[in-house]
Amino acid sequence: MPGRLLSADPLGSVIGCRNIIATVEDSVTWSWWKLGDAEPLALFAYLRLRSDVFVVEQGCVYPDMDDHDLVAWHLTGTDASGRLLGVARLLPPGEKYAEPSLGRVIVTKAARGTGAGHLLVDEALRKSAAEYPGYGHRIQAQAYLERFYGSHGFEPEGEVYLEDGIAHIDMTLAPGRGPLT
Repeated sequence: MPGRLLSADPLGSVIGCRNIIATVEDSVTWSWWKLGDAEPLALFAYLRLRSDVFVVEQGCVYPDMDDHDLVAWHLTGTDASGRLLGVARLLPPGEKYAEPSLGRVIVTKAARGTGAGHLLVDEALRKSAAEYPGYGHRIQAQAYLERFYGSHGFEPEGEVYLEDGIAHIDMTLAPGRGPLT
């Protein structure tokens, strides 16, 4: 149900994901929500996935949750069985940058390489355009994902830099640009 975080497997496991990513309408259920609307077990799955990837998998000891989470729109994508495929958060204009900012983008290990990441970013950009019309978009991408975000219309801005020991690059998407316009 839009606006509520659906219950999900607390472990975020996905079985047979390559077979279910066929179309947006048939394979992924998108849920947008604010922290106050989250169901406890689904919130646990969402935050655990973020911690598993950003802290454990990437070996980066820093607080993943921050004050931006309090004002962000949070996105989850689940398969037909309700299993978590990916997550992201969308910050409003003025929260971090003048533009909206997509971040904390994650696809579960089992869903990587299936196209789920592209579907996730497309959904996030759709929401951003609907919520914040006329704005571009700014992200801090991990440098190895520059080509991935470039395929969505983002352009690099500046040089690669280290943040929390991981190479990043700022990228922008101009208003009215990208594959969804």
